[in-house]
Amino acid sequence: MYSVGEYIVHPGQGVCRVEGYVEEPQAAYQLLPIGMRHPARIRFPISNAHKLRPVLSHDEAVELIDEYPTMQVDNYTGRSNALEEEHFKQEIRQGTCRDSMRIVKTFRRRIAETKARNKKPPVAYERILKQASQRSLEELSIALEMSIEDVRTLFEQRFDESQN
Repeated sequence: MYSVGEYIVHPGQGVCRVEGYVEEPQAAYQLLPIGMRHPARIRFPISNAHKLRPVLSHDEAVELIDEYPTMQVDNYTGRSNALEEEHFKQEIRQGTCRDSMRIVKTFRRRIAETKARNKKPPVAYERILKQASQRSLEELSIALEMSIEDVRTLFEQRFDESQN
């Protein structure tokens, strides 16, 4: 069971802080999503707590950032952009911070390759990149006790865009 004040990752909402518990009509966590302009408390049944996961530790976050340059890109391709987008969105929802970072790297590369061929990348690529980036930055910011902008700056300082 998660404690009040603890940060967890909700499959749909991303990083949330446990605000409390309610007993009626069924036992549930009261969660407050972070990183939203106008967050609203949500209830999440304690019986489904297996779908939640704790945020990375500080050491795991540092390790993950160090691993980024050697992280493999995802070679998945669907029969259509819509199927591909659904696959990656599902992976972002159900996966770990590592999965989200791998997806960010994958779509940065795909967008760069498409632009290098003087083509406009599909809008879905930008959507997936934005969603995966936001999910991973939120979790890393909590784990490292930094703002999202500070984490973004850390990446910019450590990794040249040509390495993506």
